[in-house]
Amino acid sequence: MAITLMEAKVGMVDKVDQQIVDMFRRSSQLLEGLTFDNSISPGTGGSTLTYGYIQLKSPATAAVRTVGSEYTPGEAKREKKTTGAVIMGGSFQVDRVLQNTAGTADEMAFQAEQKIKATANFFHNMAINGDGDEGGFDGLKKLLSGTANELTGTVSLTTSQELDDNYNAFLDEMDAFIASVDGTPDLLLMNRAMLIKLRSIARRAGYYERSQDDFGNFVETYAGIPMVDMGKYFDGEQSSDVIPTEDGKTAIYAVCLGLDGFHGISPLGTGVISCYMPDLESPGAVKTGEVELVAGVALKNTLKAAVLKDIAIGE
Repeated sequence: MAITLMEAKVGMVDKVDQQIVDMFRRSSQLLEGLTFDNSISPGTGGSTLTYGYIQLKSPATAAVRTVGSEYTPGEAKREKKTTGAVIMGGSFQVDRVLQNTAGTADEMAFQAEQKIKATANFFHNMAINGDGDEGGFDGLKKLLSGTANELTGTVSLTTSQELDDNYNAFLDEMDAFIASVDGTPDLLLMNRAMLIKLRSIARRAGYYERSQDDFGNFVETYAGIPMVDMGKYFDGEQSSDVIPTEDGKTAIYAVCLGLDGFHGISPLGTGVISCYMPDLESPGAVKTGEVELVAGVALKNTLKAAVLKDIAIGE
């Protein structure tokens, strides 16, 4: 069984729960697009959220043979892998006096929305940089490391002049990058600085379009593929790009979304997202609310995603 966040919302009776799910969808194009394989069962021990799957590492090949000869054997390569969902989110507290005197500025709703944005950014960071060896699940950086779909950029885009001089060469790199993916990618994931560069190149080439989604958010596309700013991740001390720019170089990730490619994982049922809002009429001066996302990602086929790294865009 599989479910999207939109489908999870339909199964909810509580209007507040539905609004929370919509906030997650509005906060993240990635979460909105992902299909979640909601088949994880904690088992009898109840202590793990492990998801097992078979990953296609390289497909089978075909060839010709002459009469009286045999084919050279060649098999598709698969690998048994495990990953796990992570319980992520947080709690917040609001004094009932502050809530009751907030007027049109609903303090509880504001704190819930901010916690949702933080949780969505945390998920973004895990989806790119997650390391299952340190707990949780592997992100795309690790999943694509050492594969044929880990490509390296050679074109410099550090200045406006270089954009003018080199955009045709970069278009060639983008063509090869997108072609390395089995199927047309559903999303191009990058940081804001890279999006600005790619937007400029798309405009020069006539590949740029912009529209609005159901939530009123602008969706920018490169050759029909949405360009997604993965935003910043706040670790409690500082905010850093989920997809960093290091030594003036950054990366773009391309993903095909679906259960045969890059998808989400979650526990059985429709509880990908849960919220716990307090009863404001009950005793207690300080009210506590919680927002929770139980999810991870898996890449069933390494040809369904790719990364173009070391793109020179400057500091």
